[in-house]
Amino acid sequence: MSKRRGGIPGGGGIPGGQNMMRQLQQMQQKMQEDMAAARDALEHELFEINKGGIVTVVINGHQRIQSITVKPDALDTSDPEWATDLSDLLTLAVNEAIEESQKQAAARMEEITGNLGGLGDMPGLGGLFG
Repeated sequence: MSKRRGGIPGGGGIPGGQNMMRQLQQMQQKMQEDMAAARDALEHELFEINKGGIVTVVINGHQRIQSITVKPDALDTSDPEWATDLSDLLTLAVNEAIEESQKQAAARMEEITGNLGGLGDMPGLGGLFG
């Protein structure tokens, strides 16, 4: 009976496989640490959106509204549609703030995971992931 050697999981069947696995594990750990740091930083990063000079929404990178400010002197309350207009501005501002926050969060994660942290540059993978 012949013994069957495993491939990459233990690294025993590939020359330098154990070293490659160790490098992969280190890269994975660093990427996880970088992603956690980016998530923490986003919690404190604020995005401000203003609509019509009337409504201002401030949101953080975790899509948590920090404040909504309405400039009452900019509203024409004599217009019968003023409440509807204000509601529309609030909706637009909140949605745009959420989209901006999500876009920035995605960009941060892409910075970390782009090119899989250099995985494609590892010897023997021939740019497989790059």
